[in-house]
Amino acid sequence: MYLSPFIAMFAAVFLAELGDKTQLAAMLFSAKGEHSPWVVFIIATLALTASTAIAVLLGAFASKYVEALPMKLLAGVGFLIIGSWTLWEHFKA
Repeated sequence: MYLSPFIAMFAAVFLAELGDKTQLAAMLFSAKGEHSPWVVFIIATLALTASTAIAVLLGAFASKYVEALPMKLLAGVGFLIIGSWTLWEHFKA
């Protein structure tokens, strides 16, 4: 088995997830002390696994109908929308 693609995928996802909102939410839930850190870890892992499964399924489905460039463009626009919404919510308060 050739591991290079798996290492590249792991590294890309790992680096992309560092410091993201999922990680910050898990850290905040754990810091509250209302739940065991293991419960927070398990729930966050299940949620991330479910959202990743949905993304993989949608990506596999969309790849049959959409070229790679529009997929990257859609992903970029999605990140811009989510980032803008996050900034709006922060400064709105």
